[in-house]
Amino acid sequence: MQYRQNKYGEPISILGYGCMRFTRKGSGIDLDKAEMELLLAIEKGVNYFDTAYIYPGSEAALGTILSRNNIRDKVNIATKLPQYLIRNRAGIDKFFNEELSRLKTDHVDYYLMHMLTDIAEWHKLQNVGIEDWIEEKKSSGAIRNIGFSFHGNTEMFLEILNAYDWDFCQIQYNYMDETSQAGREGLQAAAAKGIPVIIMEPLRGGKLVDLLPEKAKKLISMDPKKRTPAELAFRWLWDQPEVTCVLSGMNSEAMVEENCRTASTAKAGELTKKDHALIERIRSMINEKLKVGCTGCGYCMPCPHGVDIPGAFRCYNEMYMERKGTGRHEYFQVVGLRKEPAFPSQCVGCGKCEKHCPQHISIRKELKNAEKALLPFYYKAGLKVARVFLYHGKAHKKRQA
Repeated sequence: MQYRQNKYGEPISILGYGCMRFTRKGSGIDLDKAEMELLLAIEKGVNYFDTAYIYPGSEAALGTILSRNNIRDKVNIATKLPQYLIRNRAGIDKFFNEELSRLKTDHVDYYLMHMLTDIAEWHKLQNVGIEDWIEEKKSSGAIRNIGFSFHGNTEMFLEILNAYDWDFCQIQYNYMDETSQAGREGLQAAAAKGIPVIIMEPLRGGKLVDLLPEKAKKLISMDPKKRTPAELAFRWLWDQPEVTCVLSGMNSEAMVEENCRTASTAKAGELTKKDHALIERIRSMINEKLKVGCTGCGYCMPCPHGVDIPGAFRCYNEMYMERKGTGRHEYFQVVGLRKEPAFPSQCVGCGKCEKHCPQHISIRKELKNAEKALLPFYYKAGLKVARVFLYHGKAHKKRQA
């Protein structure tokens, strides 16, 4: 593992562990599986673990694993204040104390204002006393570094960056987002101020691996350096010295092993002109096919009317990045056959999801497009029959018994 430095010269592993995508089992997190993967990452040198208040079960799982293995002091915990839920100073303390309890710790190494998109959100926090609160927590040692995570445009990122003496920041950045969100301009502006930058969504929620167009997969398979799609995306990031740490939502030991191998050899400035040309060709191929820029982060969920928004968009994209039948079959299985319906047609247009979408997707509009593409009349008919057989038929047999 290699390390880059935080604002105060302390080491941060260039690969961080994103805890939002722990494998789930039933209604909760598969704790034993997550523990094996997390301990392997620590053994390989990962020392930065990112979670958040709104990631279901994530903080508690991380706290439990670190506590029962007595390794809290070997790692840095990063978690986030749900600023969009804050109404007053008491609310800040409420959420922070709850997070400490979940994490089974008395301090947070890296604490972020979660998902700032507009300077107005920071002003709202200022009005309820966030700056005095931060100073108190840093003085007591309850918070070691203060930062913010960002989803918005470059101009707004720069405003927020310059609005406070931040210790670090976190942005969505990958070779598809080089000129969107904070972008390369934002990355370099933060670095120029000596502010470390943590990268989220380096693989666009796995889409730069699992949902690459077939042409792009074939192109990468011919790479003389034998790099995998994930490795290529990570190396593009680590090629930039302004990048401090790249988060990966690792949920298999094989993924931990591969990413740690890459992180042990990646160097800033190593990519050649041919490497950049390869990535540019891949980018063009993706843009030809992508229908909705959803990363699967789940911030739009839960839908009050039960729609599986990320599931619909994932399968919708899969239809055009692979084959129509592949996306429809996947949707039929993973969404269509659930006991509780989760179809786009259940959307009533309330717009709650769009208020929380980091990608600023017109979700209501795109759900209609996804419904039309994923469920042509013959799929709807087949699905209706399958659901009657699976659920109504079983209920009828149970009554007869």
